[in-house]
Amino acid sequence: MSMYRQLWLAVITSMLLALGGSLLASLLNARGYLEAQLSQKNTDNATVLALALSQENVDAVSVELVVSALFDSGHYELIRVVDPLGRMLVERQSKAEEFDAPGWFVKCLPLRAAPGSAQISDGWKQFGAITLVSHSRFAYKALWQGALQTFGALAVSCFIGCCLGTLILLRLKAPLAAVVEQAQAISERRFTTIDAPDVPELRQLASAMNGTVVRLKAMFEEEAARLEAVRREANFDALTGLVNRAHFLAHLQKAAQDGDSAGGTLFIVRIARLGEINRSLGREATDELLRRFGGILREVAGRYLEAQGARLNGADFALLAPADIPPQSIGEPLLRQLAQEATAFRRSPTEEQIVIWVAGGRFASGATPASVLAQVDAALAACESEGRDALRLIDIHHAEDAPSTARDWSEHIRRAVGHNWMRLATFPVMRSDGVLLHDECALRLKFDADGEWLPAGRFMPQAERLRLTARIDLAAVMLGLEALTARPDLPGLAVNISAYSVKEPSFRRELLTRLSSNHCAQRLWLEIPESGALAHLEAFGELCRDLKSIGCRVGIEHFGHHFSEIGRLYGVGIDYLKVDSTFVRDLDTHVGNQIFLKGLATITRNLGITVIAEGVANERELAALATAGFIAATGPGVRGAA
Repeated sequence: MSMYRQLWLAVITSMLLALGGSLLASLLNARGYLEAQLSQKNTDNATVLALALSQENVDAVSVELVVSALFDSGHYELIRVVDPLGRMLVERQSKAEEFDAPGWFVKCLPLRAAPGSAQISDGWKQFGAITLVSHSRFAYKALWQGALQTFGALAVSCFIGCCLGTLILLRLKAPLAAVVEQAQAISERRFTTIDAPDVPELRQLASAMNGTVVRLKAMFEEEAARLEAVRREANFDALTGLVNRAHFLAHLQKAAQDGDSAGGTLFIVRIARLGEINRSLGREATDELLRRFGGILREVAGRYLEAQGARLNGADFALLAPADIPPQSIGEPLLRQLAQEATAFRRSPTEEQIVIWVAGGRFASGATPASVLAQVDAALAACESEGRDALRLIDIHHAEDAPSTARDWSEHIRRAVGHNWMRLATFPVMRSDGVLLHDECALRLKFDADGEWLPAGRFMPQAERLRLTARIDLAAVMLGLEALTARPDLPGLAVNISAYSVKEPSFRRELLTRLSSNHCAQRLWLEIPESGALAHLEAFGELCRDLKSIGCRVGIEHFGHHFSEIGRLYGVGIDYLKVDSTFVRDLDTHVGNQIFLKGLATITRNLGITVIAEGVANERELAALATAGFIAATGPGVRGAA
């Protein structure tokens, strides 16, 4: 029972007890008063009657006549006269009559008035003794009416008191609910602060909890800032701020060989004769030129989701862009910006011109990174032969069986969803103790009944562009629920959701409707990419709160590239993080990433968040992850992985 209901019941109970006590005290006092009055009346009436009979020549007949006349007035229950020897002379007693009050009331509050007694004299001789008892029905009537009036007055007072108590509790309910909601948010790993209530006790509690939240945020932000510095030192070029060669190659390998990747477009930028430029301009000027080129590459990469710029070595830069962006729309503006910057950097027209070469090519998922680099490098060599600024674009791989237009893509995807030509390929996520944490699902789709199963990287970029991800994601979730129903022993099943779907209110409503009516939803894990979660954080946070009320677990995959923004996730309440494979690649020899991942595991453990590694390739990486404090991992190097 809630505290509010308990307080409300306490108010009601107190008022009822006060009503009952007051009513009982009033009735007992009234009964005592009426008993005293009846006793006094009995005594007075008996005395008056005895005196009246003693003033005449009393005899038995006259006594009987007087007694009968008095009894017939209806005010007496009993009149009895006995002689000095105790013999009955006259007795008049009324039959049992109904009282002017309920029978239960008469039984609960009986009036016990003392009978009146007096002596009748005949001159100097004692004639007899008279006993008189007045009728109590009038007293019961007065007592019952008084009880009703008292009960009515007390009931009105109790009702007014309960209304006032309820108003006070309603005034307390809002701040109390805010404090309770804040405590619930903290338990769900959502660190929020609230305004201090006006109630002193609740204000103290809210202030203490706000202080705790602020201290926790400050502590985690300090640790996050330290880890961000470690991450940048380990994976970024100190001069240009771009990622270094090793980290970029990990990105390239993921784009080329991840089954759910759509491939990408690789550009290599080379500054011709950098050594001569360094000797001519000096080291400081050359470093400034490199920083400006790095800034241009960061700017170009920032225009596209998941794009990444890098510095490969002294004179070479690289840019990895999404596969669905035409290479010409990136390469030509990139060369133009770099050439303009190089021209502006020349201190005088007589200085030797700075020559820029750019080569790029689009590759599909399944290509080897070495082959991609070799072909782009060969195109770069062709640029060098021209001796001036040059751009060379090549097509490394072309999927001839893929639809060629947006309309074709839309028809193929809609037909596949409509015919349910979809399935989930599962990969185990294992805990460090060898126990299955859950199965991770990768969506597969085919365009006709006998066609090949395509990985998500082949069709999801087009589905996102055509706004078809909501239908695909709902179908994937239903496939996941069917799998959970068929395998009751499976501890959990993780299904990926597109960020484009999460931001749609209609998708969130439909998803909650389907999950709320399925008992397997509590074993369902739903996750979206890090970039999508941060891009649509408000919608993602709302979805997290709704899904957690059903029992689903919510997480972020491919985590780590936007680690500096981890503070934005404090109010979301995620259950787990899956760290991107680029931080796991060659972890056993990468000291910087070891430090970064160990710190990340510490932060998430303190927040109650499960941290999982993606793309573990071998036992060495798995051992390094265990040392870093990771409790689970997935990838070809994980025992039990398919």
